[in-house]
Amino acid sequence: MTALTGPSGRGKSTLLYLLGLMLRPSSGRVSVSGHEAARLSDGERARLRAHLFGFVFQDAALDATRTVLDNVTETALYRGQPRSHAVPRARELLERFGVDLPAHRKPGQVSGGQAQRIALCRALLNDPAIMLADEPTGNLDPVTAEMVVSAMRERAASGAAVIVVTHSRDVAEACDREITL
Repeated sequence: MTALTGPSGRGKSTLLYLLGLMLRPSSGRVSVSGHEAARLSDGERARLRAHLFGFVFQDAALDATRTVLDNVTETALYRGQPRSHAVPRARELLERFGVDLPAHRKPGQVSGGQAQRIALCRALLNDPAIMLADEPTGNLDPVTAEMVVSAMRERAASGAAVIVVTHSRDVAEACDREITL
C-alpha cells in the first residue's frame, strides 16, 4: 500500500489517472500486466480497467440517475458479469461499510460520507488486483476513515497493489510506503 502525498497542484491525481489508464503518458511508460498502456486501444485499456482495477475517486463519482445498488454493481456490467451475480456481494459490502439505507436511494439522497463509502464498495466489488484511491477519507469521520483504511490494507495484504492519494498523515502512516511529489 503506497501513499502519494505532497502539496495541492503537484500532480498526484494526474499520476493516479495515468496509473489507472485513464490518461496516456506524453512521455515515459505505464505498463500493466505486461501491456504497455500507450500502445493499447481505448477499448483494450477499458477492458484492463474493468478486470484489474478498483477506483475510489475524490468526489465519489456516483451516477446520480442510478440507485445506490446500481452504482455499486456498475463495474460488474463492464466485465460482462450479470448484475444478479454481483448483487449479493454488493449488498454484503454496503452492509460491511455501514451504508444503512434503502438500496433504491439515489446518490443525491445520501451524505458525502455515505457517497464515499458507496464508491469504496463499488471499487471492492471485483476484489481488484490494483486499487487506486484519490482522497478516500476526505469526507469521513475518524471512525469511518479507519474502516476505509483497514479495507484498503486488507486488499494490499491479499496481494493487491493499493495506491492512495492523500493529505492525511494518518492515512499516509498506515501505508507501507510514501512517495512525496
